[in-house]
Amino acid sequence: MSSDLNDPRGPLGVDHYVAPATTSTLVVDAVRVDEKPSNLWLDAWRDLRRRPVFWISLVVVAIVLLMAIWPTLFTQVAPNNDCQLANSNGGPTDGHPLGFTFLGCDVWARMVWGARTSLTVGLLATIIGTVIGLVMGAFAGFYGGWLDSLLSRIGDIFFSIPYILAAIVVMSVFSANRNVFTLAFAIGGFAWASTARVVRAEVLRVRQADFVTASRALGKSRFGTLVSHVVPNAIAPLLVITTISLAAAIVAEATLAFLGVGLGSDVMSWGNDISQAQQSLRVAPMALIYPSIILTVTVLAFILLGELIRDALDPRARARR
Repeated sequence: MSSDLNDPRGPLGVDHYVAPATTSTLVVDAVRVDEKPSNLWLDAWRDLRRRPVFWISLVVVAIVLLMAIWPTLFTQVAPNNDCQLANSNGGPTDGHPLGFTFLGCDVWARMVWGARTSLTVGLLATIIGTVIGLVMGAFAGFYGGWLDSLLSRIGDIFFSIPYILAAIVVMSVFSANRNVFTLAFAIGGFAWASTARVVRAEVLRVRQADFVTASRALGKSRFGTLVSHVVPNAIAPLLVITTISLAAAIVAEATLAFLGVGLGSDVMSWGNDISQAQQSLRVAPMALIYPSIILTVTVLAFILLGELIRDALDPRARARR
C-alpha cells in the first residue's frame, strides 16, 4: 500500500499532471498595461494600412481632390480663354499634352478644372442623401411602431423610383435654373432610401445594447439617447455606404450631362466634356476617352476605398483572412 502512495501515477495507476510549484496566478492574471488599447476604428486602421490597394486608392482620391481645390497646381492654361478654332481636334503639342477639343480648348486643362464641378456635385448629393437617410433610418429603427411603418413605406416608395430617372424629370422641369445645387438636390433627394435601410438595420441592432438601457435608466430622454449613444455606435456602416454613394453621384452627374439634362454647356465638368466630345468621336476619339478615363479611375478609387473600409470594419471579414 505504501508503494502505491509513493507512485507518481497515484493509487489507481493513472497519470496526474500538476502545475509546477513556481507558477503564480498573479503572473497569469496580470494585466499588460504596456499594450495600447484597441477599438473598432483602431483595428480597422491597422488592417487598412497593410493593404496596398488602400494606399493606391487614397492617393488617387487625394490627387483628384487636390485638382478640385487647387487646379493651378496642375495646369497654367486657361480652359476657356485660350480656345482657338485653329487647334480644333488637334493632337498633343508643347504645353498641351492631351491635345485639343472640337472648339480648340486644351483637353488636360478642362479635365483638371472639371474635377471641381464633378466632385462638388458628388459631395453635395452625397451629403443630402446621407443626411436624409440618417434621419429617416435612425428614427424608424429607434422609435419603431407606427413611425417605423410610416417612414419605411416612404422609403420603399423612393427606393422603387430610379434616382437617375427622377433626376432627369427634375432637371427638365427646372431647366431654367440648372446649377450645381439643383443637380445635387435632384440626385441626392432621390438616392437616400438605401442609406436609410442600412441605418435602420444598424440602429435596430444597437438599441438592444446594455449601454442604451443604462442611459434610459439614468433618466436620459429617448431622443438624447438616440443622438448621444445609438447614432455614434451605428455610424460605421454609414461611412462605407457614403463612400460608395459619392462614386455613384459622380457617375450620375456624368450620365445626366451626357443625356443633355445636366449642367449647362458652359460649365466645365467631366460629364459635359464627354457629352461634347461625342460629336467628334470618329475624328478625334481621344477628346472623349481622356475624360472617360479620369472619371472611371476616380469612381473606381472611391468604390475600392468603400469596399476596403467595409471589410476592415467587419471583424468576421478580418477573421476569414
